[in-house]
Amino acid sequence: MSMHTLKDRYEQMSIQVRATLWFLICSFFQRGISVITTPIFTRLLSTDEFGQFSVFSSWMAIFQVVITLNIASGMYTQGLVKHSDEKDTYASSMQGLTITLCSIWTVLYFLFHGFINNLIGVSTIHMLMMLCMIWATGAFNLWSIVQRVNYNYKTLVIITLLVSFLKPISSIILIMCMENKVTARILGLTLAELLGYSGVCVHQLLKGKSFYSAKFWKYAVILNVPLIPHALSQTILNSSDRIMISNIVGEGEAGIYNLAYSVSQIMIIFSVSLSQTLAPWTYEKIKKKRVEEIKSIAYVTMIFIAAVNLILIMIAPEVIKIFAPEPYHDAIEIIPPIAMATFFLYLYDWFARFEYYYEKSWWIMIASVTGAGLNIGLNWAFINLCGYYAAAYTTLVCYIVYTFMHYVFMHKICEKEFPGVVVYEPSILFKISIIFLIVGFALSLTYKHPIARYTLITISTLAIIVFRKRILSFLKNIMSLRKQN
Repeated sequence: MSMHTLKDRYEQMSIQVRATLWFLICSFFQRGISVITTPIFTRLLSTDEFGQFSVFSSWMAIFQVVITLNIASGMYTQGLVKHSDEKDTYASSMQGLTITLCSIWTVLYFLFHGFINNLIGVSTIHMLMMLCMIWATGAFNLWSIVQRVNYNYKTLVIITLLVSFLKPISSIILIMCMENKVTARILGLTLAELLGYSGVCVHQLLKGKSFYSAKFWKYAVILNVPLIPHALSQTILNSSDRIMISNIVGEGEAGIYNLAYSVSQIMIIFSVSLSQTLAPWTYEKIKKKRVEEIKSIAYVTMIFIAAVNLILIMIAPEVIKIFAPEPYHDAIEIIPPIAMATFFLYLYDWFARFEYYYEKSWWIMIASVTGAGLNIGLNWAFINLCGYYAAAYTTLVCYIVYTFMHYVFMHKICEKEFPGVVVYEPSILFKISIIFLIVGFALSLTYKHPIARYTLITISTLAIIVFRKRILSFLKNIMSLRKQN
């Protein structure tokens, strides 16, 4: 296909389709650039330094939710739609609320910085940079959602790409110039975000001309505070492993574990992108009471995501060797359970959509809090008993429990809303999950038998080549679902 033909097809796309395409590219760069640059930083940082940075990132993810009330990820989009006639005022007042919340927490930190530093093991300079990034990221997220709602993708793409490339470049330069490499890594991120995101906050404040709005601040607090346990629990479920490994075992082990988690992010990015593509189609089926049509697509995508995660498990030794030098190679054994957990992360979303559609926020919170609590409890017991490898398996167990709970809640909703309709066959879900787990664990055993593993890699590669047209057709059909209904 010629460049001219591609250009013609692009120009024929609607503004909605163009925006969706570019938003997907932005999401990839925001998430993917950290994965792509991992091989560089594993060679610039020791395992201890890499572990310190991973612990810092984990704490920042937790504080982000608490400090900003998770406004951008909560009901912010709903508010933009609901108050569309006052969209600019609403958006600027949310920027004002975020600035106020960050300022209050910064004052509180200065008052109790000694206690907080000792509690979480983060220095004052690192904590101050964390607070700056929490504000900058929050400001950018509020602005970017408005751009998505309005389909204004051009400026968003420019800023996203600029900051995505500036982050690793500035960090690499500072690491090579500074003695404290962890501080250099964090400072590089902080400077990039402040430079790239401060302007959009000022622009939104000037456009909306409203720093404070009693009506909108009250609206945001009332809607978002009840969702904090859910958001915090999800963050803890994703971040507690590295924090607990650092405290119980050591920073070096936390760094090795974080490498395995970073490599698995490749599959998480892929599965999240597929899930986001299918979500509007799924909600449309629920809205039209045609839920029996969901299963055929759901099963195929579940098998597809299972297959790509099995491929990652199969080639984990080669991937880790590419991503990091020899001191990190223990991460190879951690990849299988984390990759398997990624599959269940994708699976649960098919059930949770029913809870979101029917606004069962309490059920969502119960599942999240249970998963996070179980994760902390199992980590405390088994990291002490079996070492840091256990954290990967406790994560897998927790995601299985998390997925099962969402399935139960979905089943309750469907019994009421769609009596007599079986949205998903339990036996098929069970077979897909069990076969996936058995094959995944079996593949992990081949790490000590290279001939068997390379034979499987060869067979898999040939199968992909033979069935490439079917695979491409499947992906094309999935992307076209958004145009249906």
